[in-house]
Amino acid sequence: MVFEEIHTNRLVLRKFTKETFDIIYSLPHPEDQMKWLGVSSQEELETQRKKYDFGLETYNRRFLYFHLVHNDQIIGWCGYHTWYIDHDRAEIGYWLYDDSHKQNGFMSEAMEAILAYGFNDMNLNRIEAFVGKNNVASLRTLKKFNFEEEGVLREHYINKSDPEDSLVFSLLKSEYTS
Repeated sequence: MVFEEIHTNRLVLRKFTKETFDIIYSLPHPEDQMKWLGVSSQEELETQRKKYDFGLETYNRRFLYFHLVHNDQIIGWCGYHTWYIDHDRAEIGYWLYDDSHKQNGFMSEAMEAILAYGFNDMNLNRIEAFVGKNNVASLRTLKKFNFEEEGVLREHYINKSDPEDSLVFSLLKSEYTS
């Protein structure tokens, strides 16, 4: 399988789109699907499959994200979901799968490339982020890249059946410095 890739000092960022998922889910063996998706159990594969089956995109929204590959191992992802193509804006999201990869600068390295891709290749004007008040690592990452805090969305998401607020951040193309 051929992926569009971005190379950083320590990472290979493999581009994933709806078409990538179409190809992966056409593979006949679940083990091959798990390998390409970077999941390690049948339950994780089923979770990913449900997202795919229920529709990752709609007529006016898209997603585009990258697997973070370090030493031939998928260690996380970073990219854009809720990409409003008509409005040149998208919400950024990111995740490292294992705690052993956290606090090593991997996400900062990936974010630098992903922000450049968003503004330069996707022609975004605005990148948004919604973060829980207690997510210290994510808040630190957003501040590092000069995201501006805009406000609070009250009881914006459910965490283990408890409503939690989200802090709203944005970075505009006019504010972005590569």
